[in-house]
Amino acid sequence: MGEARVIPIDKHVARGLCRGRTAGGRPCRNRAGESGYCRRHEPAALATATAEVEDRSRFEVELERLLSFTRRRMTGDYAVDDFGFDADLTENVLIPMLRPVYDRWWRIEQKGLENLPSEGAALLVGNHSGTLPWDALMMKLGVFEGIGRHCRLLAADLALRLPIVGELARKSGNTLACEPDTVRLLDKGEVVGVFPEGFKGVGKPFRERYKLQRFGRGGFVEMALKTGAPIVPVAIVGAEEIYPMIANLRPLARLFGFPYFPVTPTFPLLGPLGAIPLPSRWMIEYGEPIPTGGFGPDAAMDPMFVFNMTDQVRESIQQMLYRNLMVRRNVFF
Repeated sequence: MGEARVIPIDKHVARGLCRGRTAGGRPCRNRAGESGYCRRHEPAALATATAEVEDRSRFEVELERLLSFTRRRMTGDYAVDDFGFDADLTENVLIPMLRPVYDRWWRIEQKGLENLPSEGAALLVGNHSGTLPWDALMMKLGVFEGIGRHCRLLAADLALRLPIVGELARKSGNTLACEPDTVRLLDKGEVVGVFPEGFKGVGKPFRERYKLQRFGRGGFVEMALKTGAPIVPVAIVGAEEIYPMIANLRPLARLFGFPYFPVTPTFPLLGPLGAIPLPSRWMIEYGEPIPTGGFGPDAAMDPMFVFNMTDQVRESIQQMLYRNLMVRRNVFF
């Protein structure tokens, strides 16, 4: 009998992660499908089920996708839910517009995708930073790329009232950060994203980077308890450096009705060019889910219980931030 041959096992693949590699040549950390690849690296992603299209160029496939999208828009053959979410527009226009920023400008790496549910409700709770809420958009895109589900973000009233921005926010699945909308989404089994720091987090000065602000009164915990949805802590590293806010011109903020008016090394000094974010390198980690189903809806009426769980979520995010900052080699590389 011949000598047995030892076949090495790829630990990356064994953990259920994608076989593909990112634009920077690093192993992809997205969850793999049946083919062994994630949605982004699916070998047949640019081809249809027929063998005739295997040799077609990327341009032809993209052109066909665009024409199909245009035809659906002209004939009204697309769905919009009660919140104004237009999945067809999001997947075919908005997400492709954000992918170059996600892949090449900020080169985002994701960890802990196995903690995101493939089905059923979940409440993602993340740290907020960066002067402008790019972190929310990148987390939303990261969830879609990782598990193929849309993260329904809870937005402040100001974001939904802005011209153009508010309409796009609604169409991409965002809704007002209020209890009725949140409970409805969670009851429908949606993945919902919330940033409890609000404007205090996204508008904090650069000297306070990666130090979590107050999480309010724990309203997100109450909604999770009422619906039984698990809470998934999310730590985002890299957003703090895209617009380092060195000052806040409060008189101008009050004049324009904004929560803050930032001064960064490039804005307003460079005018419109100052709106270009710096190319920091990002990491998004999804922590271990915190179950809430075993406590029952009545637990939401106990202020001390809500406070303790809010503090638990906040501390979990803060520790993930510290851990990822320790392993980050460089802000931009």
